[in-house]
Amino acid sequence: MDHPQRAVFFLEEDASVPAHSKPLMLEAVLFCPILRWMSEKLLADGVQRFFVVCGPRFAEEARACLPESTQVIVSEQQRELLDFLDTEEETAVFVRAALPAAEAGPGFAYAAPGHELAEVWREKMTNAIPGARLLDGWLPVFGLETISELEPLFRDRIVRRHIQNGVRVLDPAAVYIDPRVQVGRGTLLLPGTILRGETTIGCHCEIGPQALVDGCRVGDGVVINASQVTGSTLGDGCDVGPYAHVRPGCDVGPKCHVGAFVQLKNCHLGAGTKMSHLTYVGDADVGSGVNFGCGTITTNYDGFEKHRCIIGDNAFIGCNTNLVAPVTVGEGSYIAAGTTITKDVPADALAVGRARQENKEGWARRYRQLHGK
Repeated sequence: MDHPQRAVFFLEEDASVPAHSKPLMLEAVLFCPILRWMSEKLLADGVQRFFVVCGPRFAEEARACLPESTQVIVSEQQRELLDFLDTEEETAVFVRAALPAAEAGPGFAYAAPGHELAEVWREKMTNAIPGARLLDGWLPVFGLETISELEPLFRDRIVRRHIQNGVRVLDPAAVYIDPRVQVGRGTLLLPGTILRGETTIGCHCEIGPQALVDGCRVGDGVVINASQVTGSTLGDGCDVGPYAHVRPGCDVGPKCHVGAFVQLKNCHLGAGTKMSHLTYVGDADVGSGVNFGCGTITTNYDGFEKHRCIIGDNAFIGCNTNLVAPVTVGEGSYIAAGTTITKDVPADALAVGRARQENKEGWARRYRQLHGK
């Protein structure tokens, strides 16, 4: 049987629930809004246009559940809905949240020609549509309790699909994967791995244990160990962690090393750049082959605005260095350990910014004696 060409979703707003609650179609199952689950299935079946009956409070959130390229109208105006239904095309109607499941029987969604729906709804909103046919393949979601019951089922199905596609999952019961995620062949997912959002993982990676990757593009051969990566890109052969935090807006080049207790934010790292531990790089453009010593910080915030650092290729940043942005560090330059950089460093220069050391012989012994020690 042919699939409908259009779909209408009714996002109910229940006055009996707390004010902070949202329509059930916008609640997430495995991190993905139910409306996204529904629209992805309908798009795959050939639906081309959508109408979401929704008030202004949730209109933006509802629109974000469908791909930008999709033809979508989000409105609660009956006139706009009737104009949308001015067609002979068969239109699917969803009056409640539902999840796609091939084994589900008919009864929770239906379809009818658009003009027939418009004729009935022009007078009264009712589901008693003459000639409508029931659609199968949809499991109804009645509330948060239903979501809790269904999530393990859909988690297992998603994990099994990735295993069938050549992904190695050490403990399928300890991995959670958003339905939007893509994972390449040969990748190993270790226990505690959570993959969310529009994430793409390359081939032959190792993710976990205890790793969260959300809305990222991850290249081939990448290792993410006990770390969080959000809204960023990791090039081929990178390794991250343990206990690193890659915040949104980062573009990490191939074969970079982002080690223990390192945090990145809104920065670009060139190929082969390394920071082994206890480093913060935010709002920075870093070249290739740069080495960051332990305790390096880009001081990017002055209390009012964020400023960027620029670090050239093959620069060597010594331990316990502060880079007070905005500042530029030239290619091949060295920064001595314990230095605070407040002005640009020329290429191939050595920058030293320390207080002069002075040793007072015998001072510590006299101090202890003064305090009876």
